[in-house]
Parts: sequence; C-alpha cells; structure tokens
Amino acid sequence: MKLFFATFLSGSLACLMLALPAGATKLVPQNKQQIQYSYAPLVKQIAPSVVNVYAARQVKQRRSPFASDPFFEQFFGRGIFGNRPQQRTARSLGSGVIIGADGVVITNHHVIKDADQVKVALSDGREFEAKIVFIDKSSDLAVLQMESDENLPAVEIGDSEEIEVGDIVLAIGNPFGVGQTVTSGIISALARSQGGVDDFGFFIQTDASINPGNSGGALVDTRGRLIGINTSIFSRSGGSNGIGFAVPSNMVRVVLDSVRAGSSSLMRPWIGADFQSVTSDISESLGLDRPRGALVAGIAKGSPADEAGLQLGDVVLELDDKRVEHVNALGYRLATAGIGRSVGLKVLSRNEERILNITLEPAPENPPRDEIVLEGRSPFAGAKVANLSPRVAIERGLRSSRTGVVITEITPRSPASRFGLRANDIFLELNSEIIRDTRQLSEITNRRFNGWRYTLERNGQRFTRVIR
Repeated sequence: MKLFFATFLSGSLACLMLALPAGATKLVPQNKQQIQYSYAPLVKQIAPSVVNVYAARQVKQRRSPFASDPFFEQFFGRGIFGNRPQQRTARSLGSGVIIGADGVVITNHHVIKDADQVKVALSDGREFEAKIVFIDKSSDLAVLQMESDENLPAVEIGDSEEIEVGDIVLAIGNPFGVGQTVTSGIISALARSQGGVDDFGFFIQTDASINPGNSGGALVDTRGRLIGINTSIFSRSGGSNGIGFAVPSNMVRVVLDSVRAGSSSLMRPWIGADFQSVTSDISESLGLDRPRGALVAGIAKGSPADEAGLQLGDVVLELDDKRVEHVNALGYRLATAGIGRSVGLKVLSRNEERILNITLEPAPENPPRDEIVLEGRSPFAGAKVANLSPRVAIERGLRSSRTGVVITEITPRSPASRFGLRANDIFLELNSEIIRDTRQLSEITNRRFNGWRYTLERNGQRFTRVIR
C-alpha cells in the first residue's frame, strides 16, 4: 500500500499514515505512536474562547406565617420572624463561548434564565459584566454582550452538517464549578431527540463527558471549529453517563442571523404547513420500509406550501437532498435553511415521489397580536392574551394554522392562576360567544355575569368548564 504524509491537528506534528480506501477523507491512527499524539495544541487554541457564565436573580421569599404575631415575638423576638428578608439571590453557573472578537458570547438559555445580573469570566480569571441581548427558548440558546473594549479570542464556527458519527470531538466547559475542564470523545449519533430540552429535538450526541456546569460550553472538532453548544445530559444520577447532547452549530448561526437582523425573536421560515410523526401503521399503509419523514397534517390556504402543491397526507422525505428522519428533523432543516431561500422537498405523494420547490418566508403576523392583560373581577383576570397568527403560533410551539386567542402568560396568584388557566391555552368560547380577538375577549370579561361557561383548547384537546 502507498504511504503518504498528513498533518495532525495544528500542523506542527506530522505522521506517517497508510493510504485510505478511495473516496475516504479522514485519517485513522494506524500505530501506537500516532495514538500517543496530544490534543494540547488544540486546547491552547480553543480554551481562551470558552468562558464561565455567572447568573444571579432575585427570588421573592415567602413571609413566615408567624411574622408580626405578638405571641411569637414575645418569646422569640421580632427579628426571628418579622425582620426576615423577603428576597434572596439565586445563582447559577454555566459556560459560554466567545464567537465575536467584540465580546459576543453564546450560551444556553437555561443558564441565564430570568437573570438580573450576568458576569462572564475568562480562562485567565478576568471578569466582565455582560448584557443579555437575545434569548430563544426553543433552541435553548442565548446571546450575551460582554462590556469590554478588548479584542477577545473568538472561536471559528464550523458546519455541523459536515460531521459524522465516529468523529473525534472535545468538550470544554466548567463542570460542577471546578474550573475549565476538557474531555474528549466521539460523535455517538446525529439528529437525536431529547424531550423537554427544546422544540427542535435535533441534537448532536457525544460520549465526551458533559456534567452540570458544562451547559453552554463548546463542542469542537479536531480543526478547532465549534460544531455544537453542550446543552444537556442523559443521566439518572446527575452525573455524566457517557450520553451528552449539543445544539448543532448551524442552529447557532440562525440565532446570530436573527440578532444581526435586529429581531427580538428567532427568525424561523414559514411554509404554511403543519406536520406530524409517521407511525409504524402509517408507514406500512404508505408502503415505506420503516417509519420516517414528516406527514403533512394541515396546509394554510395561499401559503408557500399550498402554492407549491403540497397536499394533505404527503410525506416529506428529504430537504435539499438531506434526509428527514422525523418531524423534528424537518423543523430543524427548515430553520437552518434560512429565510428567503428556495428549498427542494422530496415528498411521497399518492405512492409517487416528487420534488417540490418552496420559498421560505418569514411567518406573517396577521392578525396583529394585540397582546393585553385581562383585568376586572372575572376568573380570567391576570391572564395575558394575544391574537393567534402564524408567527405567534410558531413562537408558542402551536400549529401554524391555529386561529383565535391564546394565553401567553399567567400572573402568579392571580384569579386566572387560581382557576387553573395555563400559558398556551386557546380561548374558543366564553358564555356562548365565539372568541375572535383579544379586544372582544377583554370586553366580555369586564361584563357582570352570574356565572362563567368557557371552552378552551389545551394540548389539542377541547374542554368546557363552568364557574358559578
């Protein structure tokens, strides 16, 4: 077999490798000497770009039921109960990655969630205040801006579509607050779903050790490129069991594009179609060899999907020659394709495969959301509601074709909270009137009634309740 020289890592080390099969582009260690090479040059390159993120928020503390009680104050003094502080500071620790020389940092949303103050510490120990400039719960990503005039070391963002199962990766972060730590492993799987983390359900899985505190840290390839943001672990004990998940770097690009465009929320493409999973029964009835793809469950009239000829019952199998294994994968593929692009969908329609070209548009906000807080003496006071449009529906994780009025937030300890209303509940009827918009709903709730009969939709299920 022919021999050839290849550069390992930073190029300072050369190794003699056996020729690979035709078409192969990646090198595998062939002897003991090659296995003993070090990742140190790569770590020195990347480590300064990985930071610690400290977040603090003020949490209201419930007042003691014995506060101001003369009996207890007589025996224990006023300071024991009456002067207890009503707020405490909750702190969280995570990691982040510098992706802009001007101090732009990417981290996880759950690391800085509800934070009143955020600090970023570099690997050399210096600390800087940081502002939260963008958050996106759906991808569990957040963007920070460090308050620094220095030219900071930024990591190069790689293309997460280029990675393959078996590729070597390094995870860098601050697990358990012990300080910056590097672990190595391989890509264990791609396009993994991890319920409860985000609504894209499209993760890179790795066996590089990821522990609490690693969240927001870097997953890098052997070229020193960021290919993922470490987000979660699969664990029954709270420690790493060799199954970690990272948000792909191409999702990071989408978030950054939204920030640069001045958007306050993630800019997701809209095609005007709703999808559902392909079950084993559905796949068998359609003649598929296994459950795969995304089944078209709804189409908005006049939408890009409608104009392209997508039909109810079609199954999307690929997007721009990339396989769509499940419905979450399609959402990710659409999000990372980019607004304004035309993509080719391979669909199975009436037992025939065909290609449909669809232009990705921003989701329209029609009707305007007109968000208001319900007031008055009704059981619904304290609920913030908005008109449903494709954009609002997508932001709330609802079907883009839904219409009506949705609850976006519930004020704690309000009547709406006490009567069990929840965010994402959709108002359908109230006292025999069909709810069309927020103004109508507000007007009805300000009337005087002897009782209230309302119908809501929650998680796709309708139910009616009566309050006397």
